[in-house]
Amino acid sequence: MKTVKIYDTTLRDGTQSEDVHLSTEDKIRIAQKLDELGIHYIEGGWPASNPTDQRFFQEIKNYDLKNAQISAFGSTHLAKKSPKNDPNLNSLLQARTPVVTIFGKTWDIHVREALRTTLERNLELIYNSLAYLRPKVKELFFDAEHFFDGFKANRDYALACLKKAFEAGADVLVLCDTNGGTICSELSAIIEQVQKELPEASLGIHTHNDSELAVANSLIAVEKGIVQVQGTINGYGERCGNANLCSIIPNLQLKMGYTCLPEDKLNLLTSISHFVSEVANLPSFHRQPFVGKSAFAHKGGVHVSAVRRNPKTYEHITPESVGNKQRILLSDLAGQSNILFKARQYGFHLDKDDPFVLDLLSRLKDLESQGYEYTAAEASFELLLNRTLGRARRYFTLEEFRILETKRVEDREPISEATVRVRVGGMLEHTAATGKGPVNALDNALRKALEKFYPALSEVELLDFKVRVFSVLTHGDLSGTASRVRVLIESGDHQSRWITVGVSYNIIEASRQALEDALNYKLFKDDKEKLTKAIIEVKEK
Repeated sequence: MKTVKIYDTTLRDGTQSEDVHLSTEDKIRIAQKLDELGIHYIEGGWPASNPTDQRFFQEIKNYDLKNAQISAFGSTHLAKKSPKNDPNLNSLLQARTPVVTIFGKTWDIHVREALRTTLERNLELIYNSLAYLRPKVKELFFDAEHFFDGFKANRDYALACLKKAFEAGADVLVLCDTNGGTICSELSAIIEQVQKELPEASLGIHTHNDSELAVANSLIAVEKGIVQVQGTINGYGERCGNANLCSIIPNLQLKMGYTCLPEDKLNLLTSISHFVSEVANLPSFHRQPFVGKSAFAHKGGVHVSAVRRNPKTYEHITPESVGNKQRILLSDLAGQSNILFKARQYGFHLDKDDPFVLDLLSRLKDLESQGYEYTAAEASFELLLNRTLGRARRYFTLEEFRILETKRVEDREPISEATVRVRVGGMLEHTAATGKGPVNALDNALRKALEKFYPALSEVELLDFKVRVFSVLTHGDLSGTASRVRVLIESGDHQSRWITVGVSYNIIEASRQALEDALNYKLFKDDKEKLTKAIIEVKEK
């Protein structure tokens, strides 16, 4: 198998995404994960540009990376300075990294209008910068910025820039589609021309996703013989992003016969993708290929029936090979196969002709037609499943609740107060509590009433709260539509997380439903764990 070196620029180019901001500590944590994954090169940043990157290069020396080499990034020296006196080049050397990458202009329009110098002087900048760095670093890469646009505008000059970089000792000449506008056929033909002109040079590829071709162009470049692929985790980057390594790596390794990572590391890809999105404080993109939550999710009944017999029918790779997993979804498109599969997940082995299956399927379709969403709220579905089977204990009954909002002139925010009447067994609890908003007040009042009976509820934390307003056709309404809201609540304890759902015309009622399910699920989950533990203890005896 041929080897392709992976050069990750999440910590530099990825942070140029408008919604990505990483501290030095964030960068250190991500670098450790990338090293664990087996990435060859990690571009830590531009030391001359900001204190965060300077601190990163100081701090990363304290960590023993097993696989990756750290690269510092910068530009060719200033036109009015010599390499020796250029602060940018000297900051690269002060970073003391084994690898240095510098970029230079290869598009004549940039030379004239951005650098405001002559074409001849730019060639000198490229050669002098690389020649100055060459004896001082272990590996030296040249990013030919805007190379493909430059080649299309002025072929001879773009090639002349590459030749100067090669003569100065660059180990890899990285061809950059900086504006992301090059289509696959153009890129392929240009790479062939470069190889004819510089047959001894090692080439790399750096693409952007402005035409949604960054991954495709990177794969084509590998087929053409390039030895280094640059990109970012999750495709983070300026404008539409960089080439997404979470798609490039598995395509190369699982489908094209190239080695990118150590053989036992590819199954870390999904967890590291999610880790980076968490550190960047961004939601994971569910429909991201290979590593997204929906990448191996099946919703239609025909699909589910097929993948139960043979996953290859609707899965192009095994999810586990990239650390992902198959998911069977529940919705108004669900068939009996979906119900049977989910029931088996929860320990119920049912027959497709079981009246329970048909009853549950009918109830599920009816509830989803009202706006309930069980694809995300699997905890609410598990409760529904067990209630239909008569297996879910009724832990409490909320008989009545009232919420009051009081606004005094001198108060900045209204005061929310909830009063609840809750029956637990034969006992009735009547209590009240205040909170930051009506839902928090209701939550506090419920807990106040219930925790004396179920102390474990004190472990529950509300982690996320989402509200969606949508329209449902109502035949009796002259307007033809009426607004409903769907509330999804994500809760968690020290062991796990779960999501519950509520739907109503009233946001408080929808929240109440989701909140009740969240507390019920905690108690139900704990009972299951106790039962499982008891069974194991009996078997051991």
